[in-house]
Amino acid sequence: MSLNPPAKRPPRRHLIALVSACFAALSAHAAVTAKDDTGAMVTLPAPAQRVVSLSPHATELLFAAGAGDKVVGVVAYSDYPEAARKLPRVGDNSALDLERILSLKPDLLVVWMHGNSQRQIEALRQLKLPVFYSEPKHLTDLPAAIETLGTLTGTPAKAQASAEAFRARYEALRKQYSSRAPVSVFYQVWMQPLMTLNGTHMVSDVIRLCGGVNVFADEAPLVPRVSVEAVLAKRPEAMFTATPGATKSDKPLATLDSWRKWPQLPAVAHNNLFGIDGDLINRPGPRILDGARTMCEDLDIARSRRTPAAQ
Repeated sequence: MSLNPPAKRPPRRHLIALVSACFAALSAHAAVTAKDDTGAMVTLPAPAQRVVSLSPHATELLFAAGAGDKVVGVVAYSDYPEAARKLPRVGDNSALDLERILSLKPDLLVVWMHGNSQRQIEALRQLKLPVFYSEPKHLTDLPAAIETLGTLTGTPAKAQASAEAFRARYEALRKQYSSRAPVSVFYQVWMQPLMTLNGTHMVSDVIRLCGGVNVFADEAPLVPRVSVEAVLAKRPEAMFTATPGATKSDKPLATLDSWRKWPQLPAVAHNNLFGIDGDLINRPGPRILDGARTMCEDLDIARSRRTPAAQ
């Protein structure tokens, strides 16, 4: 008879932890595949560990996906979160420093379909660098964009948590604002020439989310040029323009102040000229819901300023 005591089984929680650790180790070296926003399948032999982001919005999406520590280079204006400001720069959207990119030894490039130089991107492709095109077009595309980048960088759990948080915030805003009395909106992109956005742009998603109606939603180009006369004919109740950084939204801005010469415009008559942080509202990233919250609150101000007959 053995005098040795019977071996004790390890606690169940230890077994679970061991299995999880083994699974994580295997996952870290397994191939990953994801579809980019051109519809192309991107396959990596293992989750990316050295990512270069070639757009500010892609930088924000990567950090939201939990992959911030894997980003080794970014383009100009990649200023959020704070950690992104400290990363090496590789040029700007349209003029990339190819030598600098190569020196960072990336195993994944996240590029902007309509913002980066396609000639330069093709040159990087010729060097066998994996390229993932990121161009979410609608608010509801953003959670999946975060999850996809989490797949490619081996951070799916963090990415899913971030995506679910975005979905919850979006749904809360939709329930709170989308069914409120419609407010006609003119969104001014540029003053000279006068430019706006049509109904397929993500900013129009924000306007709709807040119960607004883009008065130029039916224009064909994504960023149409319009005339002053066309704006006057549309009679928008609220006018917005993007600003560099946060601006007090009920303070008239120089770029919108020129509309005051037409006091017959409802937006002018009721002082509904609003500025909104361009980095929040124009960047297709997770912070766009912060911009949406601001716009929704501003449209509530516009509703409160209506004359009784118009309410």
